[in-house]
Amino acid sequence: MQTILGANGQIGIELAKELHQRYTKSIRLVSRHPRKVNESDELFAADLLDAGQTMQAVAGSQIVYLTVGIPMDTKVWEDQWPKMMSNVIDACKAHNARLVYFDNTYMLPQTAEVQTEETRFRPNGPKGRVKAKVASMLLDEMQKGGLEAIICRAPEFYGPGKTQSITNSLVFNSIRKGKKPRVLLRDDTLRTLIYTPDASKAMALIANSNDTFQQTWHLPCDDDRLTYKELIRLTGEVLGEQLSYSILSSLLLKVSGLFNPRVREIAELLPRYRSNNLFDSQKFKRRFPDFPITGYKSGIKAIVSAWEGKAPG
Repeated sequence: MQTILGANGQIGIELAKELHQRYTKSIRLVSRHPRKVNESDELFAADLLDAGQTMQAVAGSQIVYLTVGIPMDTKVWEDQWPKMMSNVIDACKAHNARLVYFDNTYMLPQTAEVQTEETRFRPNGPKGRVKAKVASMLLDEMQKGGLEAIICRAPEFYGPGKTQSITNSLVFNSIRKGKKPRVLLRDDTLRTLIYTPDASKAMALIANSNDTFQQTWHLPCDDDRLTYKELIRLTGEVLGEQLSYSILSSLLLKVSGLFNPRVREIAELLPRYRSNNLFDSQKFKRRFPDFPITGYKSGIKAIVSAWEGKAPG
C-alpha cells in the first residue's frame, strides 16, 4: 500500500496517476474529502491535525507521501505545519512506513545563489521559518535513524489542472481569462520553474528506488531557464498571438498589501523575483539520466491544451 496524504492537489493527483501506471494499484488517497483518481483507489477521509486520524490513515502503508498544500496564510502555517508533520512522523514510525515529504524552497536564501541539496536554510520571513522548522524536524528523525524518509524539494510550479503558484496565477490564469499577464518586480531575471507532472513522476521514481532514502533530492527542472519576458513571449508563440504584460512594482505591491492580505502574504518571497532564481537538480539527473524532463514550450502547450480540453499537440 502506498498512501498519499493531501491527495486532492495537483501534485497528489499526478502522483496517484503515476503510481497506478508504473508502480502499484494499491493506493490510498487521504484528505478531508478525498476523491478517486484511479478506479481502484482506496479513499480515506482524515484531518492530519488529528493524531488519531493520521495514525489510522497511515496504517498498513509501506510508503507514505506528504503532499499537503496549506493556504498561504502565515498564522495558519505556524499553527498547522509543525503539528501535521509531528503527527505524520509519529504515524509512520508506529507503522514502520517510509515517508516521502514534498517540500518547497521557502527556507532557502532568496538570492541569485545556486540552490542545491546542500544549501543551508536561510529563511527570509515567517513562512520560510516554518518550512525550515518542519524540514528540520524530519531531518532530525532521519539522522537519528528512527524513520526512513526522503525530502523531495521543488521550486515554483507551473503546469495544467489545479496547479497553484504565483506564475500560474499571474501569468497563465490571467491569459486564460483574457486579461493581461502580470509579472512581479522584474521581467529580466531568470526563473527556475518545475512542471507539476514532472515533479510528481520524479517523486514516485525516487520513492520506489531503494538507494534514495535518508536523503534530500531536488526534483528535476529544465536547465534552459527563462525570464518572464521570454516565458510570456513563448506562450504567445504557442497561442499564435503577441502578448503584452505589466510589471508590478515594489511601490504598487506595498500599497496593494495594505488592503489585500494575499499580496501581504507574498511579501517575504519578493526578493527571489528581484534576482535570478537558480534551482539545481543535477543530483537527480546524475542518478536518473533517462528521466524525460518537459521543456518549457511543451509544458506551455499542455497548459493551453488543458484550457481547450484536448490532448497537447
